[in-house]
Formats: sequence, structure tokens, C-alpha cells
Amino acid sequence: MDIDNRQVKIVKMFDDIAPTYDKANRVLSMGIDISWRKKACDIAFDKLGQREISMIVDVACGTGDMMGFWQKRSSKKNIKINKILGVDPSAHMLNAAKKKFVNFVFIKAGADDIPLLNECADIISISYGIRNVLKRKEAFKEFARIVKKGGLVVILEFTKDDKNGFLHKIKQFYLNKVLPFIGGIISKNYEAYKYLPSSIDGFLTSSMLQKELLEAGFEPCYAKSFSMDISTLIIAKKC
Repeated sequence: MDIDNRQVKIVKMFDDIAPTYDKANRVLSMGIDISWRKKACDIAFDKLGQREISMIVDVACGTGDMMGFWQKRSSKKNIKINKILGVDPSAHMLNAAKKKFVNFVFIKAGADDIPLLNECADIISISYGIRNVLKRKEAFKEFARIVKKGGLVVILEFTKDDKNGFLHKIKQFYLNKVLPFIGGIISKNYEAYKYLPSSIDGFLTSSMLQKELLEAGFEPCYAKSFSMDISTLIIAKKC
């Protein structure tokens, strides 16, 4: 199967699980992803150092979760955001997002081809979506086109690790056995939640991902893993 057809298949999978996506995420992460998202927003705001932000673009926005956190955390820090825009190729995910966030703007598009002007955004974020973007290097070039000089790319992702030991084995057991079982029950789509651990195993390490960002014109300025290295936050500034 060629790369375009594989990407279509992935988007179709997210269309199928859209109705139960938020519930599955909260259950499977036991709510810990909320703290990951808050940290990503807070650290990004500190790194950017602006009291007013013209636009934040959330790519692979899904049902809009991260957009909501950008709004809440900016309000808490008294930072003004003029526009928060969501981008996703899944129509069903966007429909769910529009019901949750009636005041946000959404665009149906892939990460590698976003219909926005050059240097129009202060921040581009993508949460648990970059490993599902098969044309990743093209997407990073697109991010570099859209982000202003000095602006940020903020990535939360399940990166691959090359560690061994007891904690690593617990993590692998959860991802390969527990997660597909529970996700399948909630969504009634076992194949979608079998895809998740395989997509992580076939993905990049944090250092590999940072290297690709550097090649696209971004300077990594923050990288940290949370919760037994399950989730990784990478922030990079456009040079």
C-alpha cells in the first residue's frame, strides 16, 4: 500500500473512533494526559515570552482538547490569544470538535498541506498526532512556513524509547495488552487500539524527532518525558 493510501486508512480509522475518542483518552491515560497538556501550554508560553499572541494553530486537533487547554492556560496566565485554529483531516473528529468549541475556527486539512499564509502563527502545536502523519518531513517544512520567526512548534507524543528494565516492561505490557483491550471495549474498534502500540514501536525516539525539527529550521529548546517515558514534550523555536 502506498503512502497516500495508508494515510487515508489512518484518517478513516479516526473517523470511526471519533464518537468515543475523548472518553477513551481519559480512561486510558487515567486523566494524566491533562497534566501533560497543561505543562506543554505553560512551558510554551514561558518560552515564547509574549503577553499577546496573534494565533495558535493546533494540528491534528482531533476533538479540540489541546485547543481548550491553550485557552484555559492563557486565561490563567493573563495572556491574550487573538485566534485559536484547529486543523485535522478527519471530518468526524472536526464535527465533534465544533460541538465542543463553538467559538473556535477549524479547517479540514492534513499536516503537510495547511491552507494558511506564510508566518501567520506564533505557535503550532500537535498532540499525539505527529506519528500518524506519514509525510512527516513535509509537515515540518509546512510548520516552518507557517510559524513566525521566533515562534514555536510544540509537540506532545508517545515517542519510541530504547530502554530496558522493569519499568520499560510494565510500559510495554500496558501499551500492548491493556490499552488495546480497554480501548477496544470503549470504542468497539479493537483494530484502532491495536494500531496505537504498533505506531509507537514504528516511530522515532525523542532525539530523532528533534533532529528532524532541526533539519526543518527549528532549534529544539525543551525536551522532557513524563510518566515512565510514556509521553514526551518537545518544544522547538523557529530560527
